[in-house]
Amino acid sequence: MKILIVGCGKIGATLLKNLVDEGHDVVAIDSDVSVLEEVTNVHDVMSICGNGADSDVLEEAGAADADIFVAVTGSDEFNMLACFLAKKMGAKYTVARIRKAEYNDRSLDFLRRNLELDLAINPERLAAHELFNIHKFPSAVKIESFSRRQFEMIEIRLGEESALDGMALSHLREKYEAQVLVCCVRRGEEVYIPDGNFVLKSQDRIGITAPPAQLQKFLRELALLKRRARSVMILGASRTALYLAELLLSIGASVKIIEKDEARAAEACEALPRATVIHGDGASQELLLEEGLSEMDAFAALTGFDEENILLSIFAASRGVKKTIAKVNREEFASLAEKLGVDTVISPKQLVGDTLTSFVRALENSRGSNVELLYKVMDEKVEAMEFKVVSDARLCGIPLKSLNLKKNVLIAGIVRERKSIAPTGESVICAGDRVIVIAPGGARFSDLSDILA
Repeated sequence: MKILIVGCGKIGATLLKNLVDEGHDVVAIDSDVSVLEEVTNVHDVMSICGNGADSDVLEEAGAADADIFVAVTGSDEFNMLACFLAKKMGAKYTVARIRKAEYNDRSLDFLRRNLELDLAINPERLAAHELFNIHKFPSAVKIESFSRRQFEMIEIRLGEESALDGMALSHLREKYEAQVLVCCVRRGEEVYIPDGNFVLKSQDRIGITAPPAQLQKFLRELALLKRRARSVMILGASRTALYLAELLLSIGASVKIIEKDEARAAEACEALPRATVIHGDGASQELLLEEGLSEMDAFAALTGFDEENILLSIFAASRGVKKTIAKVNREEFASLAEKLGVDTVISPKQLVGDTLTSFVRALENSRGSNVELLYKVMDEKVEAMEFKVVSDARLCGIPLKSLNLKKNVLIAGIVRERKSIAPTGESVICAGDRVIVIAPGGARFSDLSDILA
């Protein structure tokens, strides 16, 4: 696909990387020549320096025959205008980053209809919903849902004294009644798509797929089914923080926000009257302790400073907080935060990248691809894909153990007429099923039969 990206900041650069890795023809547009030089030094893309809402620039970039036009500058209004112009010039689909709260309420549908926007992305809202989903499974590091939440994949980290330490995966179902499948394992810097002989070790980060009820049963058997956080301290009154606080308050959680900017604290207090908002420097350990950090169920550091978020999450963990979350945008800091013991690391820019990648894959369906959903997991080293099975699929009616699959490919789940199946070697795939496949990142499967050797 030919894809134009206007705005090559943090979000734009992440989108560009994902789409180039997917094999698309990408054109980068930005008004800052130094930003474009940085992008073109890393990626083999065409770049145009100029105003992305200028018709001459758009014409030069080829907006008239673009499959997808994406505007992700720092201005919502600019993004909407650029998308509107690109659509009028002939771009088939348009995507805009729209962050302001007033544009993300009832007016958003009106804007999308009248500007002919195909997708509006709010990074902060995406991040908040991701964190809220993790609230369902506090033991989880990450959660993804398939087939309208009939099947889920969670990532958990095995502790030092985990009951799974030293266990071969072939013995997992013998010991535990829950029907789950360990579909990927990260050990240090290595990521594995394991077979039944794989032996788990403490400190492994494992991906588990199963229907939600079976996941809860499995976590309960492992004594990992923690209760949802009833009291949450949030550092920084960022947009992400306010969205998350609103979601937590809606289910009865107690929320305390600490913000050092007086004006922003006042805005948060007005927007969230049921939350407790403290004007103070959250980097002060003394202030955090005075405000009851040690009694909190969860701590989320959501400021704009990666280092501060990581260090204060580690401090919260040292004071007995069971769930710690840090917003981290720099990839090298994200892996460091995990090694230092932060439970969950979230990157809004990467969530946007994953969302747009899934959107592009969905559009490819109309061009012969049967991929319904695509998630990048285990720090993007593994892909989880959902396929819809057509009647003439080469895999239908054959026990999974008899299929000759490509190396490092695993069938992790089957959904059949609203029934979720954690597959075994005896399971078969039928026409109309939805099948979840785990494969190495960049596998580029467009049809379920592509997983066959």
